[in-house]
Amino acid sequence: MNSDVRRERIQHELIPRDDTLRMIGALNDLEARLAAAAERYQLLDDSGRVPAVPSYAELLQHAAGAQALSYDVVQMTVEFARSLHSTNRVGSRVLAHLATAATMSSQAVPNFAETAENALSLPRSSGPPDRQYRDNRMVIDHATARAYLRRASESLRDAAKELDAHLDFHRFFPAQARQQSPEPPPPRPSARHR
Repeated sequence: MNSDVRRERIQHELIPRDDTLRMIGALNDLEARLAAAAERYQLLDDSGRVPAVPSYAELLQHAAGAQALSYDVVQMTVEFARSLHSTNRVGSRVLAHLATAATMSSQAVPNFAETAENALSLPRSSGPPDRQYRDNRMVIDHATARAYLRRASESLRDAAKELDAHLDFHRFFPAQARQQSPEPPPPRPSARHR
């Protein structure tokens, strides 16, 4: 393969710089929001125990917040999957990270919801063994949900890293080569006259 053909193929693979920068910004923003939610959503009290009466409403709000974040991740993934960029080499890798983030963020929601449901049933527990089981179940479900948010955040960070590395390729191509080739000039009038 000669160097002109290789260069043309690489240029075809380039995601426009402005699109890349915009996507990196959106990924970084969403990644930070997921990481912050994973830290902010707490179940245990200051002593490291499940509260005697955990707030069902607060725990259900964790599920609602995770669902809103998951929706944003899924929407970003859908938009990128529909773009022409998703079919090239870098785009395919970015899409794989986005797909992982969509799956992980979606998995957090039912785990937070299970935690809230168990909190609602604690007052009806029949005795200490039942209470201990429900406490343990809540801790596991809530920790799992938070882990899913963290993993989704990491996948978004990895997608941004792919795009950031992709920006390095733009240095090798002049700005005019990255733009679409201009339309050919209109045909000039013929020298023949009738």
